[in-house]
Amino acid sequence: MAEPKTKYDRQLRIWGEQGQAALEKASICLLNCGPTGSETLKNLVLGGIGSITVIDGSKVEVGDLGNNFMVDGSSVGQSKAECVCTFLQELNDAVKSKFIEEYPEALINTNPSFFSQFTLVIATQLVEESMIKLDRICREENVMLIFARSYGLTGLVRISLKEHTIIDSKPDHFLDDLRLNSPWPELRRFSETIDINVLDPVAHKHIPYVIILVKMAEEWAKSHGGSLPSTREEKKEFKELLKAKTIVMDEENYKEAVDASFKVFAPRGTGLNLQQIIDDSCAIVDSSSPDFWIMVAALKEFISNEGGGEAPLEGSIPDMTSSTEHYINLQKIFQAKAEADFLVIEQRVRNILKKIGRDPNSISKTTIKSFCRNSRKLSVCRYRPIEDEFNSPNQTELQKYLTDEDYSVAMGFYILLRAVDRFAANYNSFPGQFDGGLDEDISRLKTISVGLLSDLGCNGSTLTEDLINEMCRFGGAELHAVAAFIGGIASQEVIKLITKQFVTMSGTFIFNGIDHKSQLLSL
Repeated sequence: MAEPKTKYDRQLRIWGEQGQAALEKASICLLNCGPTGSETLKNLVLGGIGSITVIDGSKVEVGDLGNNFMVDGSSVGQSKAECVCTFLQELNDAVKSKFIEEYPEALINTNPSFFSQFTLVIATQLVEESMIKLDRICREENVMLIFARSYGLTGLVRISLKEHTIIDSKPDHFLDDLRLNSPWPELRRFSETIDINVLDPVAHKHIPYVIILVKMAEEWAKSHGGSLPSTREEKKEFKELLKAKTIVMDEENYKEAVDASFKVFAPRGTGLNLQQIIDDSCAIVDSSSPDFWIMVAALKEFISNEGGGEAPLEGSIPDMTSSTEHYINLQKIFQAKAEADFLVIEQRVRNILKKIGRDPNSISKTTIKSFCRNSRKLSVCRYRPIEDEFNSPNQTELQKYLTDEDYSVAMGFYILLRAVDRFAANYNSFPGQFDGGLDEDISRLKTISVGLLSDLGCNGSTLTEDLINEMCRFGGAELHAVAAFIGGIASQEVIKLITKQFVTMSGTFIFNGIDHKSQLLSL
């Protein structure tokens, strides 16, 4: 068997060893192993998830051979859960797997405590009533839950848990933490040792742009009453001053300084997102508070005291044109400041833990260090219970989605995915599932969808005939291409939740396979 570092090399570059370790400790439960569930679990098994439990009470039928690649002709008549489990085990023998041949609805109704043993539950192809019951169970047990469903050319993915906290959100675009407009003493002293007016062209073109901007910002502040450039004209003037400092044509460091000059103009202190987190009521901690909020409480104290209104320094610097000596010295200064900030926060975390009666060493150094390094990128996601969304959706958003041309089809599918469940509860089959009576099914589904819209407070709203006809034409089928796509989205969100990296989706993800669009609905 390949070593984990070799086996998972490419994904380790994305979420690191900590993320991989979290995946390998995770225990996943899959409800229903049709194509949507199987495709979701396949992606996680290949990624090295710790253990899987597949729940499905059905037998493999001939129809399954056309949309589920994890069963074959020899599987017909056998337990679907067992066949899928066996196939997945072959993909990665490091993953522990087991199956239970039982219908998920029966388990939800008769043995709710069963789900407490899992890190996360993936519930596929459940109808509305079972979704609501399972959501209540998982919230009570603090088990993460993801719903995934494919239905003809549409599908949905919805995360449900009380709260999800993210330390390493890995934003696509984020300002380097260089403190160019508020250098700490060591950085200021180092900048004073470098003369940006040196006449030697080789020395002049190897001054790091960080030093150029620190010194030029100080120079500007001295002649402008302590203020930095703020207006468009002042920013333009500041850039012209930088350009005027060049002494030869090809000084890349000064070009970098001009390009990075906007970092000098960036506002100091904490951003809006971080401010909201440290002002959250959860930052007032007690013995039952999660580790994340303990560290937020320590961070809040640090910002108000040692940080002087700033979060701890990240400690890394980007590549730049520089002499090796200057770059290494600069790197050491940033790393030393980051380490000093970390030590202060670590001590504050230990003190808070002691104060609330918990083991002062219960949060590891590695975790606190990661928290400090990513403190400006923290994120908190909270999700409404499914029952609340179904019974009392956000009316403003609901009306907007129904009338907005860009969202109306996605919203139509959302309503119809709920309407087909009501249809099935009334008529014991999905609309169009059996040959004959399609026109009658269309009429019934239309009546049910109008009633559903009325229940949601949208009297007078209707869905297009074409969309209702398409939904009936789907006949409740799981198409492999759609199931694979929905499974890919669901497994991606599972990885985000377990590794606590990247920001998870908020709202209900709707895939529209007719127009090849996907949208998030926040209801």
